[in-house]
Amino acid sequence: MFEPIKPWRDFADQVAVLESRGMRIDDRERAEKYLRRIGYYRLSGYFHVFRQWDGQNQVLLETFRPNSSFERVLSLYLFDKKLRFLALDALERIEMAVRVDIVHILGKKDPLAHENAACFDGKFAKTIQANGKTKYQEWYERLEELIRKARQRKISCVVHNLHKYGHLPVWAVCGLWDFGAMSRLYEGMKHQDQNLIARKYGALHGGIFAKWLRSLNEIRNIAAHHDRLWNTRIVQQAAPISTDEYWKKLKNYHPFFYFCIMQQMMQILCPHSKWADRFDELLREFPEEAVISLAAFGLPEHYREWDLWKK
Repeated sequence: MFEPIKPWRDFADQVAVLESRGMRIDDRERAEKYLRRIGYYRLSGYFHVFRQWDGQNQVLLETFRPNSSFERVLSLYLFDKKLRFLALDALERIEMAVRVDIVHILGKKDPLAHENAACFDGKFAKTIQANGKTKYQEWYERLEELIRKARQRKISCVVHNLHKYGHLPVWAVCGLWDFGAMSRLYEGMKHQDQNLIARKYGALHGGIFAKWLRSLNEIRNIAAHHDRLWNTRIVQQAAPISTDEYWKKLKNYHPFFYFCIMQQMMQILCPHSKWADRFDELLREFPEEAVISLAAFGLPEHYREWDLWKK
């Protein structure tokens, strides 16, 4: 038996519901404005940490903790929004750089390496899965769809190369990859090729770096789709890192672990970037109080003493 779906409510009614559950609304007009702009359901992900917990029945109640306010919820939402933008800033640079790394290696083997299964690892290119296809075939079918859409949009580099050569060289077609397509292709590269890229960014080998990319792709998708990031539990978890005492303290299901991977890669790609400074400034804006803290983000004490984050 399913519960009935909750009824539709106008924005003023949504504010009234929040008030009835114990949330303080200092400015009803302002609260309605943000509900119109963001949506109740989107904001509800930020309500959870303010709701009361029934320890006896192990359930989260609809009512809010004492002194919970809409302004505090909004501050948490705006912090998370800035955090997502910061993640996307780093991930754009990482994606572009790794894409070049992949293309540089594959293009040397064959300008049409992406069309040549022999350029990839046997498990990727030859092993038949339960669906009767190899991982390479699945990847290439997705690429063909991206090319078809690019032709419809008349993207100039695609139209030019297809008209002149009949094919898209790997350094042209890579512009159609998203982060997921790039990371899956990296996983399919030969091990020695993977390792060349992995060690550039401080990963021990390609298998570890492949998991980094998979995890970073999840962060990217969360940020790009405006989902809650600051206290989410990462599903595509990279292996724990134990190169120093700070890394050993981090949990690989917390977002901060992956911001540390971003920072490690950013130090190599953009050593003079102020990204880490902006990250530090943002953390100081976190609306910390008794019921919420950056421990849920995975931030350890004294992280600023870590060489990775020192100015």
